[in-house]
Amino acid sequence: MTVQELPGAAAYRPTPPPAWKPITDPAPLLPDPEPHRVLGTDAVADVDPELLLRLHAELVRGRRYNAQATALTKQGRLAVYPSSTGQEACEIAAALVLEERDWLFPSYRDTLAAVARGLDPVEALTLLRGDRHTGYDPREHRIAPLCTPLATQLPHAVGLAHAARLKGDDVVALAMVGDGGTSEGDFHEALNFAAVWKAPVVFFVQNNGFAISVPLAKQTAAPSLAHKAVGYGMPGRLVDGNDAAAVHQVLSEAVARARRGEGPTLVEAVTYRMEAHTNADDATRYRVDSEVEAWKAHDPVRLLERELTGRGLLDDEGIARAKEAAERMAAALRDRMNADPELAPMDLFTHVYAEQTGQLREQAAALRAELDAEQDHDEHGAEAGR
Repeated sequence: MTVQELPGAAAYRPTPPPAWKPITDPAPLLPDPEPHRVLGTDAVADVDPELLLRLHAELVRGRRYNAQATALTKQGRLAVYPSSTGQEACEIAAALVLEERDWLFPSYRDTLAAVARGLDPVEALTLLRGDRHTGYDPREHRIAPLCTPLATQLPHAVGLAHAARLKGDDVVALAMVGDGGTSEGDFHEALNFAAVWKAPVVFFVQNNGFAISVPLAKQTAAPSLAHKAVGYGMPGRLVDGNDAAAVHQVLSEAVARARRGEGPTLVEAVTYRMEAHTNADDATRYRVDSEVEAWKAHDPVRLLERELTGRGLLDDEGIARAKEAAERMAAALRDRMNADPELAPMDLFTHVYAEQTGQLREQAAALRAELDAEQDHDEHGAEAGR
């Protein structure tokens, strides 16, 4: 029996009512079939050489930063470090496209983006060291706390951007997330709210191939993660995440679009996590060495150096200078991280609430009494020994 043969078929309308029709034309929102590239194409001629050189210097510094932070975990100076080696083009570009008034919302793997935005390298690692909640003042640097729970920073970015627009502030929020985070509910809620409100947000997905040990093919059946943007009514962009110039270009366009009041953009950067998920992970259990070796041929530092040297913008001396600057940064980071931190136990109660609760005051008083008693004991013991 067809629909037309059912009782009351005369009143049946086979065509959906007008309210069903799409609010926007989906075609302009679709990402290109292939990731956008600049290096090695004719488009590179339009890129400012000074920008390319700055990207190179930052990439070299970022690569050394990742190596030094990884070494610090092996020395027991860091509890954990999620390396972004291989993803430096994404990290650096995300930091450089923002104005000082804008906000960066990083995930736990995005310490390098925070450093490239101007954050003290030691402060960027303080959370991973386990010393303090964040290690830096988010308002001072316009960098939200490094977010360990997956994708929870995305709704925060939407809320901040929407509030800024209501206040008339010319602010854009750039929120970074990994491919694994796109399976979290926070990701979908953030995209929906941002698109409905036309919030000035850029969602930047670093698709590095694995959500810890889960490959992308076992996480989604979408043509690309950028395609997910269409379902929420925003453009999706696909970019080669190891092409620093391309990532900078695509993110710059998305930030400009958001600042013009045209709403959010979802950018997917196709890159690769060269090292394990963290120092606690054994990546050999879920991927083969040949895969990693294949991606080394598409290394972001090597790609940019090849372009710059081929165009006569960079020589061996320039490469050496960039490496020397990176080594100085690493040495300073190493020296400062090797110094034991001076801990203040009473700081436990300082930033829990704006106004301390009665229970916290009681706990603080109890700890203060214990510390005073311990100090008195040490002083009396010292006197008795003289």
